[in-house]
Amino acid sequence: MKTSRWLVALYSAIIVLGIIVTLPNVVPQSTLDNFPSWLPRDKVSLGLDLRGGSHLVLEVDAADLVKERLQTLTQDARRTLREAKIGTTSIRRAGNAVTVSLDDPGQTARAAGELGKLAASIGNPGLGVTASDLDIRQGNGTVTLALTSAGLTDRAAAAVEQSLEIIRQRIDQVGVAEPTIQRVGSDRILVQLPGVQDPARIRELLGSTAKMGFHLLSDAATADFVPSGVTILRDDEGRAYPVEDRVELSGDRLTDARVGFDQNTNEPIVSFRFDSAGAARFADITRANVGRPFAIVLDDKVLSAPVIREPITAGSGQISGSFSVQSATDLAAMLRAGALPAKLTVIEERTVGADLGADAIEMGISTGLIGFALVFGFMLVLYGTWGLLANLALALNVILTFAGLTLLGATLTLPGIAGIVLGIGLAVDANVLINERIREESRKGMSAIAALDAGFKRAYSTIVDGNVTALIASILLFWFGSGPVRGFAVTMGIGLVISMFTAVSVVRVLMLSIVRRRKLKKMDIRPLLPIKLIPDGTAIPFMRARFFGIGFSAFLSLASIGLFIYPGLNYGVDFRGGIQMQVETSGPADLAAFRSGLDGLGLGEVALQAFGDDNHLLVRVERQEGGEEVQTVAVEQLRQEITKIDASAKVIGTEVVGPKVSGELATAGVLAVIFASLAMLVYIWVRFEWPFAVGAIATLVLDVTKTVGFFALTGLDFNLTAIAALLTLVGYSVNDKVVVYDRMRENMRLYKSMPLRELIDKSINETLARSLYTSATAFLSLLPMAIWGGSAVESFAVPMIFGIVIAASSSVFIAAPILLFLGDWRTRRRHSQPVPANGAPSEA
Repeated sequence: MKTSRWLVALYSAIIVLGIIVTLPNVVPQSTLDNFPSWLPRDKVSLGLDLRGGSHLVLEVDAADLVKERLQTLTQDARRTLREAKIGTTSIRRAGNAVTVSLDDPGQTARAAGELGKLAASIGNPGLGVTASDLDIRQGNGTVTLALTSAGLTDRAAAAVEQSLEIIRQRIDQVGVAEPTIQRVGSDRILVQLPGVQDPARIRELLGSTAKMGFHLLSDAATADFVPSGVTILRDDEGRAYPVEDRVELSGDRLTDARVGFDQNTNEPIVSFRFDSAGAARFADITRANVGRPFAIVLDDKVLSAPVIREPITAGSGQISGSFSVQSATDLAAMLRAGALPAKLTVIEERTVGADLGADAIEMGISTGLIGFALVFGFMLVLYGTWGLLANLALALNVILTFAGLTLLGATLTLPGIAGIVLGIGLAVDANVLINERIREESRKGMSAIAALDAGFKRAYSTIVDGNVTALIASILLFWFGSGPVRGFAVTMGIGLVISMFTAVSVVRVLMLSIVRRRKLKKMDIRPLLPIKLIPDGTAIPFMRARFFGIGFSAFLSLASIGLFIYPGLNYGVDFRGGIQMQVETSGPADLAAFRSGLDGLGLGEVALQAFGDDNHLLVRVERQEGGEEVQTVAVEQLRQEITKIDASAKVIGTEVVGPKVSGELATAGVLAVIFASLAMLVYIWVRFEWPFAVGAIATLVLDVTKTVGFFALTGLDFNLTAIAALLTLVGYSVNDKVVVYDRMRENMRLYKSMPLRELIDKSINETLARSLYTSATAFLSLLPMAIWGGSAVESFAVPMIFGIVIAASSSVFIAAPILLFLGDWRTRRRHSQPVPANGAPSEA
């Protein structure tokens, strides 16, 4: 058993590089500024839940996109047929189509040909894959132009791409530092704004289409009669204007817009300037309509409607009204950036105050260090001085995890911290397996080198199987999750991969080096205290309690299903939609006053709950009837009423999830758990045999149902973080079963004639120490976060504590008995094999 010097050098280089990359995350900024230029300076990016800010998800309004396209199509059809000298009786919209009725039915084919020129080709002409965005159908004297689904999809994608740049310009112009603006899916945009505590202004800035147009007012409209082609629009003060639908000049001709002040009234105004073509058109319009009102319309709202006193030939003008300096600045920013191609609706909003983010960081670091210390002490007690190597590997695991997050440019979130903390517990699993295997081989009388070699070799496949199952859960969690939950998946996944290096490769080299330097004849891994938690040679007859174990587990699972039905889960805002606010007051919150005031808003059921201390209040409001916009309006009403009830109150965190997003999140969560379970089934079936897969999945179902029952019984929020807990538990539970199964498989090869019941008992007793020790380390790592983590992570840490206990017991009392109930398939398989000529059954 030799170790290459090159391999040692490579391991050392990886560790040193990891420490150097991680260093900027732990040293003060003043020290970092004095680093040499060649040293890395990048830090792990903190998520908004740690540094404070706003998270918005906007969706392209498909209805608005269709309306815009049909309006343009109607005008283009009218112009095209007029130029072709084809008479029409009407051109009208009907659903997602425009119907053209002709004077002469004999012109139908010709009209269809002319109108066909309005269709746009979509797809990739280079690959020969193209389609039309219009479906043109002919009737007797009618031509119908219908929008195709491919055309709408293509238009939505183009709208998102165009909106990305416009949003980026708007955000930049109002001075938000380090924003994150990126496309999500086919028709959504994610906007993260660090430091923005009240996103109301930003929401309005991003949600406004900013389509400005100049329209003449109708002279024919009266209070009782509105002619065709005229729409009544209003200004901020509610005054009505009969605005002609025809756009005389579009706002896309603007080249600049600036905030100024009226010299007479000193009120804010917005000055604008046209390009050369726009200036010429503006001059023609004002020259031909002196004495008529000329409305400036923004998103179907009249900003102002001045009377044209004289021709305006300079190509500039100004918009006046009841502007504040801020609203005038926002309007100028929107006009400079240009109009959005379609309206954007805020379908999800999450805001975290800076103080809340700082508290989360402090909590995460504190609970993480306490958890690390507990695991450190436990390993020292279990393995004495050899436990120091495991703790060194643990420290390296944390350091290299941070290095990996830094190099990947990943974002660290509060659930991500939970992932690192859990990773501490899971990373020890490999060291426990290795140390227990070396102890076992040493008891057989092997020399130190031989026991070391055999211990690592026999533990390796079990470590790989266990980590793969946990990685499957992490991958699916990242795939189906979103936001901070993905941060958890990334950190846990990186930690699991790195643990294979630190716990196996590094520890192996260090152990081998110690054995050689000290010329040890025998590996004596002793506990720090002369007390063994699990004595050597335990022979507990676990299978005698198999009926009780299965029966009691089935009873608990059935009770959990009953609790799921009634009273049911306390679904968080992620799944049921609605609004959740965290409010902080200067003194103890007056729940009665808040309840009375918020109930009066007419927003439906309002739930109030104190959390943390008397100065913190959680406000939950049910999902509002209507679309996503209604949720946004309700947020503003709540904010205003909270301030009105208690002037000292401030909203330190907000979550708004519309009905569409909540439905998608619920579906994704259920699918994630189902696919994770199926993936585990397939993996175990491939790595072991079908009875093992059946036993693992049956046990997994029982474990998950009991955890769901725990959520129902305790009333913990069942949200995205809870789904993260369930998926992690799926991976952890199967991981625990894999260790026992791996030993069973090994013993089946060694003891071919041993009865299955005895073999199962023997395997459980041989892995009992590992199972209990690993469960204890995972339990200890999460315990501080479960106690002091607060409401942000309690939906993860508390059920994981429960799940660890359930998974450890089910490995012994459920998974193993299920194998026994399936019968001795080895004997059946042996009997079913052909008998050779000598009459002896062939070996499998």
